[in-house]
Amino acid sequence: MTSTPSFAGIADQLARQQIELPSWAFGNSGTRFKVFTTPGTPRDPYEKIADAAQVHRYTGLAPTVALHIPWDLVDDFADLRRHAEEQGVRLGTINSNTFQDDDYKFGALTHTDAVVRQKAIDHHLRCIDVMDATGSRDLKIWLAEGSNYPGQADMRERQDRLHESLSTIYDRLGDDQRLVLEYKFFEPAFYHTDVPDWGTSYVQTLALGPKAMVCLDTGHHAPGTNIEFIVMQLLRLGKLGSFDFNSRFYADDDLIVGAADPFQLFRILVEVIRGGGYDNADVAFMLDQCHNVEDKIPGQIRSVLNVQEMTARALLLDRVALTAAQEAHDVLGANEVFMDAFQTDVRADLARWRESRGLPANPMRAYLDSGYQQSIAADRVGGVQAGWGA
Repeated sequence: MTSTPSFAGIADQLARQQIELPSWAFGNSGTRFKVFTTPGTPRDPYEKIADAAQVHRYTGLAPTVALHIPWDLVDDFADLRRHAEEQGVRLGTINSNTFQDDDYKFGALTHTDAVVRQKAIDHHLRCIDVMDATGSRDLKIWLAEGSNYPGQADMRERQDRLHESLSTIYDRLGDDQRLVLEYKFFEPAFYHTDVPDWGTSYVQTLALGPKAMVCLDTGHHAPGTNIEFIVMQLLRLGKLGSFDFNSRFYADDDLIVGAADPFQLFRILVEVIRGGGYDNADVAFMLDQCHNVEDKIPGQIRSVLNVQEMTARALLLDRVALTAAQEAHDVLGANEVFMDAFQTDVRADLARWRESRGLPANPMRAYLDSGYQQSIAADRVGGVQAGWGA
């Protein structure tokens, strides 16, 4: 009698997977040198959501769309919520922005000037108002704050001011809302960043209370960092609130998840499943990507399918055999069990699984054949395309 999981045995678990899409992935983006335009790019948040709905329509994996404020400001968020539901999706995480105003040159929530800090706090309070209108649960905060030179700033005082600012924002949260604090070890600050790592995010959110969690962006670590260890630790501590999935070759590249290192994505998902983070409403899976040279909707389809494929492989890991090898200190045996799961080709099984649920076996091909891309390229000529900062 074998304990090896079968694809049929994991089918129901796969059906419960949900991956949130970022609205900004559908706008124009590029590098520090050039933002490239693409035919059919959305001109407003309504069109971003319509495009995101295409990803869910063909994959069944992406029922929610994250918004970014002020990039996705509209006059009536209740109307935007209705529009999303008509498209077959829901509005998800609300992302704040305190990294584009001139006032934030030397900090926002950590600024020495109380007037600037209050401006940043008020922005986040308005984001919570948006959450009230959209039914969103999570307010995600990423801070581009820190210093470039030794002696430029008092690092300890900045941590104190950060705690005070976050506390004010936290106190405004509703009973069913959360604050999710993202971290990034560098850029645009290079000597020190105010929230550079999971430890800093953890201690800041721990001090706030149970409605504050850590967001782990897979591109926000130094080279060689064992990200799956961080995943394990945050799950162990009950503080992993969400993922921002992407890929990096050198720094925070925001490329399609799994493109640079699919084995890393597999290892992360193994720890997610091991730690109870899969099919867990308290751990949100989200993409954080910018499609600079590829088409936006196909880029997002490829992304969610990559996550699904590595999830299937991780679910097929023979944990009974792995535990037995680990307890016997069979180093190579344990590694073989681990690698067997990673090297399992599940593409044909996933195609059949999709068809059994009324989805196209090949979502990418089905989208390309649908004519939607040609339609939006023709219909959206003229007007101002959405992009970074818009």
